[in-house]
Amino acid sequence: RLRLHDGKLIKDRRYHLRTYPNCFVAKELTDWLIDHKEAPDRETGIRLMQKLMDHYIIHHVCDEHSDYKDAKLLYRFRKDDGTFPLSKDVKVFLRGQSLYEKLVSVEGSILKVREENSVKYQRTFLGCEMIDWLVQEGEAENRKEAVELGRALLEHGIIQHVSNRHHFFDSDVLYQFWVNFRRRRRLTELLNENSSRVLSESPDSPFCLRKLNPDPGNTSFLSVQTNKEIKIVSAVRRSSITSLAGNSNPYFSTTPMLVFPPVAECNPKSVLKRPVTNEELLSPGAPYIKKTLTIVGDAVGWGFVVRGGRPCHIQAVDPGGPAAAAGMKVCQFVFSVNGMYVLHLDYQTISSLIMTGPRTLVMEVMEAIE
Repeated sequence: RLRLHDGKLIKDRRYHLRTYPNCFVAKELTDWLIDHKEAPDRETGIRLMQKLMDHYIIHHVCDEHSDYKDAKLLYRFRKDDGTFPLSKDVKVFLRGQSLYEKLVSVEGSILKVREENSVKYQRTFLGCEMIDWLVQEGEAENRKEAVELGRALLEHGIIQHVSNRHHFFDSDVLYQFWVNFRRRRRLTELLNENSSRVLSESPDSPFCLRKLNPDPGNTSFLSVQTNKEIKIVSAVRRSSITSLAGNSNPYFSTTPMLVFPPVAECNPKSVLKRPVTNEELLSPGAPYIKKTLTIVGDAVGWGFVVRGGRPCHIQAVDPGGPAAAAGMKVCQFVFSVNGMYVLHLDYQTISSLIMTGPRTLVMEVMEAIE
């Protein structure tokens, strides 16, 4: 957007006796993308601009077109007319960018290259240093507010613990900015991002239920609660979800199936005796231990059910499945999935992470000490 302003592609334009401020001509912009090596061809340029439209970044000046047309039509960046939606996610991202720019532009910045366990990390800081700085610079009124800001930045993927093992604390734990806001990004990177996938609303997790027997005509799966009660539920194969989402996976090449409505609810009641919060899980001295499980999925799935949110827990485990063999148990809390911290996510999002990830699943879980 700023480059287009500098290049005078964005300007006030007159059409049918009316002046449209701060807009650009779609065809001219497609030419610009190709001339400046931001797109190899017109088709890619159109896809890039459609991506920006889908994310409410640009729009037709009269909102008469919901798609981007490579024609002499006028479009505008929503930031230039005040219609850009400032959701919570966007606000946190912009706050993180503002803090990063402020940190890297001062002398003696707390952001440094540091080493931990013989590994060097860029853009790092200690949790307590960041708290001190936020309060000192007036970015937070007190240390509690600063911790809440740090946690929001971590939960939105802007900062992280260097080995991704801890949430944000006012301590000497080492963190880093995961996003380098000053790296110049190419627009084509937008096309490589995974689009969000809508998961089945079935009460069964779509990646975890297992077949009762190998009969290909049988569409029933087995789900086991802590009381060993067995319930029959409908078939929801991992391959069917990923195929419908347009995501091919060499490990799961079975013919896509329709998702049948469940014939019975699967574990409608939580196996947890009481709700547990993230603060309780992560507080110093809490009676929980962390375990790392490596689960190799088969053609059906991994053999477990995830439920809840913030934090999610293991609702059911198939005693004959890969997850049980790896040591998974009901009532464990999901800490990370394939290296990504997930205590702040709901089970639908975690389901998506697992389904779109590799066949070999690495999960960190937190288990109550008996």
